[in-house]
Amino acid sequence: MADKPRITVLGTGYLGATHAICMAVLGYEVLGIDTDEAKIAALADGRVPFYEPGLPEMLSKALDSGRLKFSTDIADAAAFGDVHFVCVGTPQAKDSPAADMTYVDAVVTDLARHLTRRALVVGKSTVPVGTAARLTQLLQSTAPAGKQVELAWNPEFLREGFAVEDTLRPDRLVFGVASDWALEQLQGAFAPLLEAEVPVVVTDLPTAELVKVSANSFLATKISFINAMAEVCETTGADVQQLAAALSYDPRIGGRFLRPGLGFGGGCLPKDIRAFIHRTEELGVGQAVSFLREVDAINQRRRQRTVDLIRSQAGGSLEGVTVCALGAAFKPDSDDIRDAPALDVARLLQAEGAIVRVYDPQAMDNARKAYPDLHYASGVAEAAEGAQVVALLTEWDQFKDIDPEWLGETVAVRAIVDGRHALDPVAWQAAGWDYRALGRAHETAA
Repeated sequence: MADKPRITVLGTGYLGATHAICMAVLGYEVLGIDTDEAKIAALADGRVPFYEPGLPEMLSKALDSGRLKFSTDIADAAAFGDVHFVCVGTPQAKDSPAADMTYVDAVVTDLARHLTRRALVVGKSTVPVGTAARLTQLLQSTAPAGKQVELAWNPEFLREGFAVEDTLRPDRLVFGVASDWALEQLQGAFAPLLEAEVPVVVTDLPTAELVKVSANSFLATKISFINAMAEVCETTGADVQQLAAALSYDPRIGGRFLRPGLGFGGGCLPKDIRAFIHRTEELGVGQAVSFLREVDAINQRRRQRTVDLIRSQAGGSLEGVTVCALGAAFKPDSDDIRDAPALDVARLLQAEGAIVRVYDPQAMDNARKAYPDLHYASGVAEAAEGAQVVALLTEWDQFKDIDPEWLGETVAVRAIVDGRHALDPVAWQAAGWDYRALGRAHETAA
């Protein structure tokens, strides 16, 4: 096999499209595969079907190089590729907290039927531990090439909004392998990153499967911890921002993600920790991670507590109150609304009779499709016109940079709930705003 293997990427959603594009930019011949003809047509035409800073420019570069192509025929992938990356989704199942493995199983089965020569199939999707062993049997029993086809696991660690950076300059690579040959193929597939001295951890398959879900569980725990402390601060009159600042100086703790607010969402953390709990229960060790149930519960509770704070700002009732909701995406620099706390808050407000006007710089189309019953504005000014409460729900720079005097001229009442602790309370209070944030004492405007 050539030192620089030909690569296929199965699934061109957020993970797959980013991986395919960046691998082509790194110098590999890449074929992206998806059953969604519209998505494949868009990518082949140079259009990224989701928002990710820097990725459209990378796609143009990859297409111009001639190294990146797309197809809907998985037989093309088998004929073309030496290393096949599985990047399809593992959403939460409809009837349980388990991961839905339908897409992974289907794509591995379809690919295996066409594998007539030695090849490496590499899982990147987040899956329940034990999946790799099962898929190895599936692959080798289905593929004409039999045991010449091997499986490895290379978990992804992409942060939405930073996906290009995380792919081209990751903080580590994890190679879960079952043979020296599989390791050699992965080393060939990531040669430019290895030459750049990106740290590599070589593990067995189960450990590689556990890395991503363990990282997400730890991160979710850290976020929920400071939010739990915010609830304590509200009762005691303490300030959660000052508490977090003091904790951040401890090198054992650090300040990253020790930021109070509305909590986490998106397509990874919530569903991954639920699927992890479910899998450990299947394995008989559910008690070991039972604390993750409270991590999830704390996070969900932040949404209702934010509604409670907005209701308090409105005088105790939301019936007929106009609320300007700034944000719909689950985080800034993304158009992803999966399990978005911002939209959950907007829906809860509307359910209590509020007139909610939502604005987000990138997620409006996705929000409208998912929640057509909400009201949507074309900009901050329209969303805030006559509002009795403003709620900052996604911390876009555009929102953090708003002039409180300017916004004060647009709203009916200068009352704001900072759901992300993203604003300077002193500046807003100086402009006559009644500023509230979870975990901070209520101080009225000067």
